[in-house]
Amino acid sequence: MSDEGAVRTVLLNRPEALNALNGQMTDDLADAFLEARDDETVKVLLMTGAGKAFWAGADLKELGRGTHEPKHGFGSMINTLIDFPKPFVIAVNGVGVGIGATVCGLADLVYMSETARLRCPFSALGLTAEAASTFSLPRLMGRQRASWFLFSAEWLSAKECVEAGLALEALPQEELLPRAMRQAQTLAALPMTSLAKTKALIMDPIRPELRAAVRAENKGLAELSDGPAYKEALAAFREKRAPNFSDLGL
Repeated sequence: MSDEGAVRTVLLNRPEALNALNGQMTDDLADAFLEARDDETVKVLLMTGAGKAFWAGADLKELGRGTHEPKHGFGSMINTLIDFPKPFVIAVNGVGVGIGATVCGLADLVYMSETARLRCPFSALGLTAEAASTFSLPRLMGRQRASWFLFSAEWLSAKECVEAGLALEALPQEELLPRAMRQAQTLAALPMTSLAKTKALIMDPIRPELRAAVRAENKGLAELSDGPAYKEALAAFREKRAPNFSDLGL
């Protein structure tokens, strides 16, 4: 984390793993949002990724190892983002997969590099959506665009994300962070009381629906994570081959 005036930058910093999410990073991210929430010197939170990726989803290499005792856990971390009371800005500097895509539905402002792209791979993994995306994305993108995005596991370009309402602007890579920071600083120059009240008026009516979506998605993920499609997808990933769902009758 770093501060520039009243803007706190949270850097997803596992570039060697394309910033893929593991247990420690989940807890660190939840703590970062809680600290920014409670720090009266912070008015705006800006999140971006280190290296060439924004956020490559869950770290499949670490799944099932059980090496980290969670302090918050994934669901709690998502609820922390949902409940964050200050402006939350994202600068998507590279690929965003899974949570790296769905988190955009929880941000107040999203800026993307023109070369960045997003993907929800859940169906290709035999899983279902997460991070309240089954509520947030149809609301932002419209039901049909969101359905395609969540069903298909296809990529969306930065241009398509802007057209769909998932991002505000797509910019050349070298202009992305300066632009996002300028916008964050513009907000940070305004009274926190006004920013917080306006965010509350925008978010309070939908927070119950977002939390309900998280609960329903977590239940769905728990059901599917023990299923044959997910086991085949995970085995295929580890064996570096394409999954074969047809032989499973799926």
